[in-house]
Amino acid sequence: MQSSNKPPHHRAGFFQNNYLEFKPRSLAEVLRWRREAARAGRPKPPSTPIPAVAPDLPFIQANAHAEGQQPAVTWIGHSTVLAQMGGLNVLTDPIFSERASPVQFMGPKRHQPPGLTLAQLPTIDLVMVSHNHYDHLDEASITALAKQPRGGPWFAVPLGLGDWLRRRGIEKIIELDWWDCHTMQTARGAVELMLLPAQHWSARGINDRMKTLWGGFALLAPDCHLFYAGDTGYSRDFVDIRERLAGRQLAGGGFDIALIPIGAYEPRWFMTEQHVNVEEALKIHRDLGAKRSLGVHWGTFELTDEPLDEPPAQLAAQRRALGLPDEEFFTLAIGQTQVLAPR
Repeated sequence: MQSSNKPPHHRAGFFQNNYLEFKPRSLAEVLRWRREAARAGRPKPPSTPIPAVAPDLPFIQANAHAEGQQPAVTWIGHSTVLAQMGGLNVLTDPIFSERASPVQFMGPKRHQPPGLTLAQLPTIDLVMVSHNHYDHLDEASITALAKQPRGGPWFAVPLGLGDWLRRRGIEKIIELDWWDCHTMQTARGAVELMLLPAQHWSARGINDRMKTLWGGFALLAPDCHLFYAGDTGYSRDFVDIRERLAGRQLAGGGFDIALIPIGAYEPRWFMTEQHVNVEEALKIHRDLGAKRSLGVHWGTFELTDEPLDEPPAQLAAQRRALGLPDEEFFTLAIGQTQVLAPR
């Protein structure tokens, strides 16, 4: 029985979603998916190259300093984004490895190199890890970042992942439950970090399913409010987030930038509870009341049945159908930077 002094998503030895009792797919269901995909020849190869540009390293390095910093996001690939805001340099779910896998000789292989290499990164202040799946928590990338100057960045993680970091010699850890807040003081003022609910699950192997928490993040700085969804299915959680944060965002409106996944959604019978499709990503944008959104989680690792280049094409078509301006929910080329209007 659930203890009366614990939130509903805390269970006996594991975690659960707010609006869906998620059960990880069985081996039989996985085999059915792979069998059907093989018969249909899915995923089809991309019909157009995944866009990539050389990063604007002079801007990124100059913008790394608090003095004169402009809010900006650079898409490195998959769900990895460099956000520069509030006097901080922040990475979301960094993966620079060749494969999203526990081993580097098999598993989903990177189709595009990272838009920035580890060596090209500025000194990172904060890493936000949404959950422990291998395409979001990459051990080689985490351990390399921990060796950066000033003792490495702070690592913000959901409950249960602090021990994973400590076993790798990392001590600069911010471990959060849903709705927990942590304040960071910077040269530009206080920046509030919050872990937010998402509809997903966790596992690194077959014996640890749902034993560590997952989620998204809000990063609220004087010059920019950023939302990062992590991995998620569509749920009422995003309406809850808007309602919970409304009092803090009244003066400047909603999130200035929301990083929302738009890929890894087919087949729907398998993925709908854990990964949004483009239509649902647009609903998240609406539910949050975000000023602008950036589509991530596509174009790098072939994880599901849609072609790698389908998500941005779907986004453009559905955005037009809704009458949304192109710049309201956009994608970037790998390596491209988008400067944002400050609050």
